[in-house]
Amino acid sequence: MKNLILTTAALALSAAMALAESHETTVRLGTEGAYAPYNFINDSGEVDGFERELGDALCAHAALTCKWVTNDWDSIIPNLVSGNYDAIIAGMSITDERKEVVDFSENYTPPSPSAYIALSADADVSGGVVAAQTGTIQANHVVDTGATLLEFPTPDETVSAVRNGEADAAMADKDYLIPIVEGDSDIVFVGGDIPLGGGIGMAFRKSDPELRGKFTAAIQAMKTDGTLNALIKKWLGEASPTF
Repeated sequence: MKNLILTTAALALSAAMALAESHETTVRLGTEGAYAPYNFINDSGEVDGFERELGDALCAHAALTCKWVTNDWDSIIPNLVSGNYDAIIAGMSITDERKEVVDFSENYTPPSPSAYIALSADADVSGGVVAAQTGTIQANHVVDTGATLLEFPTPDETVSAVRNGEADAAMADKDYLIPIVEGDSDIVFVGGDIPLGGGIGMAFRKSDPELRGKFTAAIQAMKTDGTLNALIKKWLGEASPTF
């Protein structure tokens, strides 16, 4: 009986260890799914885009299994902190303000320019009404310029605000705006490029330095072998800054 109890206990312990190991190597990646070409939901209902391909490649480098989770942008950091997923990979610029709440990996894009769009090249972007997505570095910049900020939960809504006359202009990452301008003859860029932030990185809970380290090492490996630059060019365009 004693041997049976010990055997049962050993099996239970082995199962618990296997479950813990499985949990440790399955990483839930949180993204928005609404910011093409960085991340979007394709016709099959799956997360797609630059960050989907990048995230899968990083998990392969780190020998981790990825599970993708979508979350609205305005609550994406709070839901990371509360444990709904393990990392954010969602076009999030590295800023000092965000560093107070989360830790970032090494950046996986260099600082990319932001830009304004409008229905006219002479739109007033410093004294008019400018739309931007809530909680972005662009929204903060609009406030700093003295313009009236009109915030929306999604980037598509900021573009719609320009089209329907709610806003004089909208501001976002230029990589996001380029296909919109190219596909709509009524919308134009206003002014020059505006560099903001320290590039885009993955965000982690401050209590997860080991996981952050694994992804940072994977990002460094992809920078070294050139595969990261290849993904940037594929998804963000030949003119997008590379490493």
